[in-house]
Amino acid sequence: MLITPGKLLSQLHTPEDLRKLDSSLLPQVSQELRQYIIDLVSVYGGHFGSSLGVVELTVALHYVFNTPEDQLVWDVGHQAYGHKILTGRRDNFYTNRLYGGISGFPKRKESPYDSFGVGHSSTSISAALGMAVGARLSGAQNQQSIAIIGDGAMTGGMAFEAMNHAGALNNTNLLIILNDNCMSIDPNVGALKEYLTDITTSHTYNRVKEEVWNLLGKMSQFGKNAREIVSRVEDGLKATLLRQSNLFESLNLRYFGPIDGHDVDHLVHVLNDLKNIPGPKLLHCVTVKGKGFAPAEKDQTKWHSPGKFDKITGEIFKKVYDQPQPPKYQDVFGNTLVELAEQNEKIVGVTPAMPSGSSLNIMMKAMPDRAFDVGIAEQHAVTFSAGMATQGSVVYCNIYSTFMQRAYDQVVHDVCIQELPVIFCLDRAGFAGADGPTHHGAYDIAYMRCIPNMVISAPMNEQELRNLMYTAQLTETQESKKAFTIRYPRGEGVMPQWKTPFEKIEIGKGRKVRAGEDVAILTIGHIGNYAVKSCDILELEGISAAHYDLRFVKPLDKALLHEVFQQFDKVITVEDGCLPGGMGSAVLEFMAENGYHAQVKRLGIPDRIVEHGEQLELHRECGFDPEGIARTAREMMTAPAIAL
Repeated sequence: MLITPGKLLSQLHTPEDLRKLDSSLLPQVSQELRQYIIDLVSVYGGHFGSSLGVVELTVALHYVFNTPEDQLVWDVGHQAYGHKILTGRRDNFYTNRLYGGISGFPKRKESPYDSFGVGHSSTSISAALGMAVGARLSGAQNQQSIAIIGDGAMTGGMAFEAMNHAGALNNTNLLIILNDNCMSIDPNVGALKEYLTDITTSHTYNRVKEEVWNLLGKMSQFGKNAREIVSRVEDGLKATLLRQSNLFESLNLRYFGPIDGHDVDHLVHVLNDLKNIPGPKLLHCVTVKGKGFAPAEKDQTKWHSPGKFDKITGEIFKKVYDQPQPPKYQDVFGNTLVELAEQNEKIVGVTPAMPSGSSLNIMMKAMPDRAFDVGIAEQHAVTFSAGMATQGSVVYCNIYSTFMQRAYDQVVHDVCIQELPVIFCLDRAGFAGADGPTHHGAYDIAYMRCIPNMVISAPMNEQELRNLMYTAQLTETQESKKAFTIRYPRGEGVMPQWKTPFEKIEIGKGRKVRAGEDVAILTIGHIGNYAVKSCDILELEGISAAHYDLRFVKPLDKALLHEVFQQFDKVITVEDGCLPGGMGSAVLEFMAENGYHAQVKRLGIPDRIVEHGEQLELHRECGFDPEGIARTAREMMTAPAIAL
């Protein structure tokens, strides 16, 4: 479907074209850019509300600053659609997040205007500060480095670490723009939210701040001393009228704002002023997530990434099925956790800013005192969970696999070394789909497998997820003093009738799904459902394939593996995780340690960065879709046999 940009937007191929326009035309550019985003996302899907909220800010930044020489770092990247459209990617933006198309996030390989790749939050200030220092050291004294960070991302510890460092580097051209809309994906939580609200609602401070700003402009003609005097007066008024502003000022960051982030004319005026003020500084912009599209303004969580929708009525298009469909794994987790918590009063839930994405919001609604959203702070989430575990709480810490990487030291140091039985539920394990390599959960099996005092499991279906969650909280499991990891993918399972009675699973015990004689297929997790289809394909071709669901990577089911290697000289391992150090590697280690000799073919995520696309598209690319598994079995059947 052809999406036609507006009259002005159609003429803008680069920010240089934008800067040739008279500033009086910027409101129209902003209006056309917002409408173009609405038109595109309604048809092709993608992240929505975040980019609508920064349209005017995006236009103003590219108008004032000399991009790409001046460096913009967008944090997280959900808000960068307007930026991409203005920087040469307008005409192919319809491929956004599609297999083979442009990335949904800023990406250095994609454009010189994408100064830094982003996907995980709270990195922008550190990156922009590094750019500012690097530019100064290379002699590019006039280069500007700008970090655009949402108030949700500001809750991440890295942001505070970076601001603390930036305040000590007075000779760097760093501008931090705080895009304050009280949201990440879900509503923000914590003291920072309240603090920013105090700033934006202090009428006395805002009135006096505006007067001081105007006075500063009038007195600037009298020279440096006058500016210094007014600056000191401004600082004193801030300290007197708004004690909370000292959070930024005490870090030696010049604080400006709050200002209306949707007034493009005023944004241009302010940014031009700030461009000429040396040193690290912070501009506080108040915006509305979903600005300009009423349904998105009203329900900001729902419209963060709504999929395809009717831009006139606001109806979000959902597939209509004529029979019951399997639930999403995340919803099985959320509902099962409430069931277990009703039976066990020690159970609590923790997530770092993803209550709706993980479905912990179900428990937060049912048991608000026992479910915690800690903000975008994965390190804190893990150690907070460990602290509760010392007091006898049974903690289900739900973190996306890719975000768990950010808390790896805490898993090792604060949980496993101290033998605390925290239960880690890793959502989005394996390929995450359209969000791409920053969000793929490729590495968790490998990075968890090497840690002592750790159990690693993965369910093949919803029933197994429920039973693993049930097993993890049993008294004897908790007394084992081991952390318990349960990984599961994004998306739907395979069981429409999923709410089955709880059954304990023996830790380290796999199962034979299907008997066979020619080749053994070993799987872990949901990807085992592909092997079921592969076995059916092979049976039609006269190849008898056995299928084993390991369920646990650590500890391995040694009895099951002895059975496999005593019976088969052709073995395929399949995992939706990285091949180096993964489940297949564990099987090879077992084979070597026990003196077996077999032809083993490992299928999984290869040792390279795999880009974005639908999960099945990526599985097919990497050769472990149902046909890929069957093809591997065929190839092994025609290869020379290995003498046992």
